[in-house]
Amino acid sequence: MTQLEKLLHTATIHTIHTSTGSSKMKIFVVMHRTFLALAVCAAFGVGGMTLAQHTRKGHVKVTGLSQRDIIEKLDGKAASATVLEVTFEPGQKDSPHRHAGPVFGYVLEGEYEHAIDNEPVKTYKAGETFYEPSGAVHRVARNPSGKTRTRLLAVILYPRDTKEVTVPEKGKE
Repeated sequence: MTQLEKLLHTATIHTIHTSTGSSKMKIFVVMHRTFLALAVCAAFGVGGMTLAQHTRKGHVKVTGLSQRDIIEKLDGKAASATVLEVTFEPGQKDSPHRHAGPVFGYVLEGEYEHAIDNEPVKTYKAGETFYEPSGAVHRVARNPSGKTRTRLLAVILYPRDTKEVTVPEKGKE
């Protein structure tokens, strides 16, 4: 029995045994709780799929921690902010890409090699921060260590109407 089925079964049994009143009321309460449980599960599933961007095999692991519409505007447009945790396994690198808005990053663990556009590669250690301007090509993003993982916290600001926050650089994936 899946977790969802257990949750629905428990809610249904609990409602039937503890309800008082007519059988129509019991059925309504059971249906109401079932619908509520399904709606909550669907919301978590859609939210998780939206925030997890690079989870295919061999790709850097990206976990969405938060996504919010913000009051401030970006280039005169209504904006959103997304907070991500990015994990590179030992020696792992990401493919070149761009972001729809500026990125502010913080190295949580390990070391991180990073280069945008034609700038030289820089190495950041745990506790250090980096910045990527809107639309810059993030051509180098890698964990230089062959033994330890690298974890980053990234905050991306972007216009709300943006369809793709992270865009792979064509032909360089």
